[in-house]
Amino acid sequence: MIDTLRYDKLNGLVPAVVQDADSGEVLMVGFMDRAAVEATLRDGLVTFWSRSRRTLWRKGETSGHTLAVVDVTPDCDRDTLLVRARPSGPTCHTGARSCFTEAPAHLWSVFAELERTVRDRRSSMPEGSYTTSLFNAGTGRIAQKVGEEAVETVVAAVQGDTKALANEAADLIYHLTVLLADRGSTWNDVVGELRKRSGRRS
Repeated sequence: MIDTLRYDKLNGLVPAVVQDADSGEVLMVGFMDRAAVEATLRDGLVTFWSRSRRTLWRKGETSGHTLAVVDVTPDCDRDTLLVRARPSGPTCHTGARSCFTEAPAHLWSVFAELERTVRDRRSSMPEGSYTTSLFNAGTGRIAQKVGEEAVETVVAAVQGDTKALANEAADLIYHLTVLLADRGSTWNDVVGELRKRSGRRS
């Protein structure tokens, strides 16, 4: 891939769009020369070419907020890269998660952030956390809560209470996220199954 990129269009550089590998949210845009692409692929951490300092720089080399590479894909013209990565902290120099803070919230990013929080709770098991208490109670209790929230969601819908429906649906999604994490599954697994079904329907 490195040899086939069109560095000539921007005087030796290609734009690199960095996307959260889990949520699909665009985190930032930088530029890479050939050496930066090589370093990114070799080390598994996103590295750019600084046009102002005229040198390579690894994202997070001073802040510690690195971008761990999942995959790198060129576009059809091979003059731009899509870099899917997992951030270890805020991506923007302002401290924001993304440099595009004014963009509309990506729907999937909400699910991904919820899943990250739930998995963090599962790993650290902080005292006083409701999520911790669910994991401590075990799969049976978590599944029971999913069932309870599903019934409450149905009741809100039948009663025509749209505000309650949104609240109960949010509770259902939260508890389902906990159940998925408890059983070692993810929302990406669910999306994959939905995509397979969509293909069969078409």
